[in-house]
Amino acid sequence: MSAEATNPVSAADAAVTDTTVRRRGRARIDLRRLGRAALLGATAGPAPRDRLPDAISHVAEAHRAHHPEADLAVLRRAYVLAESSHRGQFRKSGEPYITHPLAVTLILAELGAETTTLTASLLHDTVEDTEVTLDQVRREFGDEVAYLVDGVTKVEKIDYGAAAEPETFRKMLVATGNDVRVMSIKLADRLHNMRTLGVMRAEKQARIAKVTRDFLIPLAERLGVQALKTELEDLVFAILHPEEYENTRALIAENSHAGDALDAVAEQVGAVLREAGIGAEVLVRPRHFVSVHRVRLKRGELRGCDFGRLLVLVAEDADCYGVLGELHTCFTPVISEFKDFIAAPKFNLYQSLHTAIAAPDGAVAEILIRTHRMHTVAEAGVVALGNPYAGQESSAGPTPLTARPALVPGPVLTPDSGVTPDPQPEDGERVDPTRPGWLSRLLDWQQSAPDPDTFWSSLRAHLAEDDEITVFSADGSAPGTISLPAGASCVDAAYAQHGEAAHGCLGARVNGRLAPLSTVLGDGDTVQLLIAQDTVSGPSPEWLDHARTATARIAITGWLQAHPEAAAAPADAGPRPQVNVPADRRSGAVLHADLDGEPPAAVRPAGCCTPVPPDEITGFRVRGGSVTVHRAGCAAVETMRGVGREPVTVRWGDTAQCRVTLVAESFGRPHLLADLTEAIATAGAAVVAATVEPPSEQRVRHTYTLHLPDAAGLPALMRAMRDVPGVYDVNRARRRGRAEPPRES
Repeated sequence: MSAEATNPVSAADAAVTDTTVRRRGRARIDLRRLGRAALLGATAGPAPRDRLPDAISHVAEAHRAHHPEADLAVLRRAYVLAESSHRGQFRKSGEPYITHPLAVTLILAELGAETTTLTASLLHDTVEDTEVTLDQVRREFGDEVAYLVDGVTKVEKIDYGAAAEPETFRKMLVATGNDVRVMSIKLADRLHNMRTLGVMRAEKQARIAKVTRDFLIPLAERLGVQALKTELEDLVFAILHPEEYENTRALIAENSHAGDALDAVAEQVGAVLREAGIGAEVLVRPRHFVSVHRVRLKRGELRGCDFGRLLVLVAEDADCYGVLGELHTCFTPVISEFKDFIAAPKFNLYQSLHTAIAAPDGAVAEILIRTHRMHTVAEAGVVALGNPYAGQESSAGPTPLTARPALVPGPVLTPDSGVTPDPQPEDGERVDPTRPGWLSRLLDWQQSAPDPDTFWSSLRAHLAEDDEITVFSADGSAPGTISLPAGASCVDAAYAQHGEAAHGCLGARVNGRLAPLSTVLGDGDTVQLLIAQDTVSGPSPEWLDHARTATARIAITGWLQAHPEAAAAPADAGPRPQVNVPADRRSGAVLHADLDGEPPAAVRPAGCCTPVPPDEITGFRVRGGSVTVHRAGCAAVETMRGVGREPVTVRWGDTAQCRVTLVAESFGRPHLLADLTEAIATAGAAVVAATVEPPSEQRVRHTYTLHLPDAAGLPALMRAMRDVPGVYDVNRARRRGRAEPPRES
């Protein structure tokens, strides 16, 4: 959009983008040439009606490569309107502003977007930055183009102030729920702005890169647009982690001939498949910068095959499994690396077989096996589906946006036959690939988050979810299937299925057996929720410990705030820059974090070192924008620093109470449990939970979760427990800490 500008890119950015471009064969856009062509078109008069202006000819060429029969007349009209309306506007680098919508349109054309999307992308900044009105766009190009342009148009900052950015995202997400092409245009728009971000001040580059990392990259992943996601990741990596980026760039440069190892394996694989009579194309796919960085963190020293993967493209689904059989027969497979995303596609439409084989020198070569159609969808995601509403068009034209149902029963993706309409889908959420489960859930909970800060932080946490599962309702009530993020519990299932009625949930049966609401569900589980019939029952504050989805957390927090007499409600559910975070339900202590104006999703003590007041503490940002707090001496602190995580200033609040887990090591003897619990009670602590492990070599381990009214009494409590006869040590519970590297694609 107009907030960003072009630049003579830095050497680092150029290296990243040029590598990405060579990998995909994408032609780099010469902005100065386009600027001259646009200006010449403006001064020399309009092009003849039977010829496209020179400045848009490259878009037409890319578009015709995917859609040979496309009518380009509407693109010509859109370009003429965009060029005339933006005439006199320039980007910060000096190029005419029209070069930006042209570049965005070319990105989408290369991904295979259909004509309506390209028309809207040419016009996507006209309503926001020029005198062109939305009604004018509607009159000249129709309702669909107007809807797409309006969907990516920012809200007025004069109306929303500091909330303009989150409200713009909310508007785009709601529009995406009706037409996924809105987000496709936004992603291409952000990619071009990220490519050309170098003339911005460093602090503004960092701010835009962080928003891209937290929101746009996860959305590109969920929509399956890997071609945009990987390049955005590299550009963000170069801005936010310049040292790690430079180290990775140098590593790739030092191993410029590493691809020879993969070339040799590719020749062997090709020979095996030819001998088996399987027609296949075997390609070497170099890893992008972030992928190389992740692999280096995972494996340490890299070998030749680690700098890329092999891609095997075939014609039919059955050929994928034929290739897999030949590879596992003729090479030594690495069984732990095998994944079948054809039989069980990812939630973002991705289909492929993943395997790995041991090369003759002992190196491991990763291999992706897919059909040509699967590869197109893997790279372009929903963009490759064309017009998702083509099945609803009639002789009168496309279905008006206002007439579309909230959940459109649209096309079904079949791996090799393209996109075909299904007139009677049984489950719109699962059948319509343009309205996946995660998007439906996101649109549901955003209605319950009217506060911009709550929406912003909840959206960040929601997009940090990595995968999704499907569970089945056992009571016959709608919906029969429930889509949830991986790691969701019965609490999440209750709110996904019953909404606010889940406040009265008493328990659940998972796969026919009674289970606590804290039970984490697995893909394919059957769940029956037990709901109280009265209207008095409400959620326990502890439910927040088990709720993974924003829908459940917002509903629980709202009920607790409305019923302070039933339970101590968490503080403000929408964190602000100077965080007012609710008392953590695991430690009972209030934590604060200073994030220079960025609201976190939550602030929580780390389970590896269980800090409590008055421990000296430090914090780190983790997935979803949350802050995890460690004791200053925790081993995880050095690990986090070692992978480039910047510490966050955190401090304890005014609350003196805390919850802590202690482990007592002792020699087995009669009445030991009674003596320990008596010592705990005498110290004024309450036992929340206790476990005793079976004796081993006459030694017994007791684990107690205790609630202390005053954290200052913890040292005295531990001394009292050590004084119990037979007890030789008492320590805070500790598990091995682990710093998370950036996520793999």
